[in-house]
Amino acid sequence: MKVTVIGAGAVGATCADNIARKELASEVVLLDIKEGVAEGKAIDMMQTAALLGFDTKIKGVTNDYAATANSDVVVITSGMPRKPGMTREELIGVNAGIVKSVTENILKYSAEPIIIVVSNPMDTMNYLTYKTSGLPKNKVIGMGGALDSARFRYYLSQELKCSPADLNAVVIGGHGDTTMIPLIKHATWGSKPVVDFLSEEQQKKIVADTMVGGATLTKLIGTSAWYAPGAGTAAMVESILRDEKKLISCGVYLEGEYGQQDISLVVPVVLGRNGWEQIVELDLSEEEKAAFQKSADAVRTMNDVLKTL
Repeated sequence: MKVTVIGAGAVGATCADNIARKELASEVVLLDIKEGVAEGKAIDMMQTAALLGFDTKIKGVTNDYAATANSDVVVITSGMPRKPGMTREELIGVNAGIVKSVTENILKYSAEPIIIVVSNPMDTMNYLTYKTSGLPKNKVIGMGGALDSARFRYYLSQELKCSPADLNAVVIGGHGDTTMIPLIKHATWGSKPVVDFLSEEQQKKIVADTMVGGATLTKLIGTSAWYAPGAGTAAMVESILRDEKKLISCGVYLEGEYGQQDISLVVPVVLGRNGWEQIVELDLSEEEKAAFQKSADAVRTMNDVLKTL
């Protein structure tokens, strides 16, 4: 198996590192436009192989898409990261051109790869990738929901004083500070609803903290986070390449599911060797349905910006 990661910044490099450590593929190609960066990071990671005991080969290249030929999965992290005070929406103008160009170059050398989009604003970039690639909809997948759900489980674990691994919790909607919907009423600790253990005030705090999880880190470290986004992306790659059929919240193109058409939004899907293989429709309350519609409306407004570029 071969995986290509486009963009050797902090997220891309962390993703490649996770993939190599878990030996999810025999080869990982790390590509960047800045001379020497991908090569240097690839060598640095390869020098950990003797210490960590993995055999995956990591190759770094500068803008050489020929090296990505016959990739099974391609991860797109390219684009400008968020700065403090910057919204994901403000990135559309810059990142749309980058993501479109990257997609076109990928498809010159790989006929029908599964593409995972990490670039922000993720919902709009995933929609753009699907619309311009010509790939089947199940092969274009946005990463944001995997990350947001991991953050949700973290904040739940802090209040419950438990292991995040013991929690099941999903986020749906848009991958944005005001558009994501942490479904706290659906979250469980073991087989018990988490709301049985949390006050109304605690529930509201967890939801609010999850929604601004990315902005909180951007404010603290001065740029977008990378450890959790990189690990979230690698977890998606693992479920795909190992055909694990894991249920993971991902950005996917909807055609009637959840009452939406012609839009990419985060919903729970089964990830396997064919990409996303099933959309799981949750039984949402009227309040949750209204929130999902509001989120969809906001994402459509962002998508409309694409028409002006």
